[in-house]
Amino acid sequence: MKRLDPRIVLGLLLIMGGGLALAQSLGYLENASKYFWGGAFLVAGFAFLSLLLGGHWWSAFPGFTLAALGVLILLPESLEDLGGAIFLGGIALSFWYVYATDRMERWWAIIPGGVLTALALLILASSYFEEFSGAIVLGGIGLTFFIVYATNTVERWWALIPGGVLVTLAGMTIAAERFGEFQTVGFFFFGLALTFLLVALLAKMNWAYWPALALGIMGVLGIASLLEFANYLWAGALILGGVFLLYRYFTKRE
Repeated sequence: MKRLDPRIVLGLLLIMGGGLALAQSLGYLENASKYFWGGAFLVAGFAFLSLLLGGHWWSAFPGFTLAALGVLILLPESLEDLGGAIFLGGIALSFWYVYATDRMERWWAIIPGGVLTALALLILASSYFEEFSGAIVLGGIGLTFFIVYATNTVERWWALIPGGVLVTLAGMTIAAERFGEFQTVGFFFFGLALTFLLVALLAKMNWAYWPALALGIMGVLGIASLLEFANYLWAGALILGGVFLLYRYFTKRE
């Protein structure tokens, strides 16, 4: 396909600018500069996006970014709070497009695409669900790493760890408002235990069972503190730990 000539883009911008200036002079339009620059960024963005038809995947970055900036400028005042989400979402869309066009080689685009999507959702959530904004952004980034793992479960098993940690932190932001500090830490350790358990089960990494066991015990003890018999569990854990250490000491001497 023949590439769009820059002279066409420039000509369209000049005609648009002249028409807007004339409309403002005749009293039919106010703030023509806003419409001019918004339209200019949209035209420039679509010009870059047209290059995608020729296989130039890199043009997705300036194309979607400029188009999103144009939409941001043209937003009415009643929707200005959504401007940041639209702009970040436009940039995120460029990374998702790059990944979609070559899923084998450009899997790396998932990470910035997911992070920017989560940040865009954070802006939206801060307006409507402020209480869950932290959970949304951390959970969204965590989900991004789970998607990375799903693209190649053998080579990218490592993505389970940051994914699990971030999802756990997302849960902590909710738990912190409903439980005490000690119980919240218990949820954190329990979430990390589940993360390493996933590594052991899904990635077949046997070493991950040990941190999963240790963190799981700490998590269960922390969560159990919500119950009345928590003190008994702590006492039992301390006694068993002491007995185990003494047993190891005397059996080695023999």
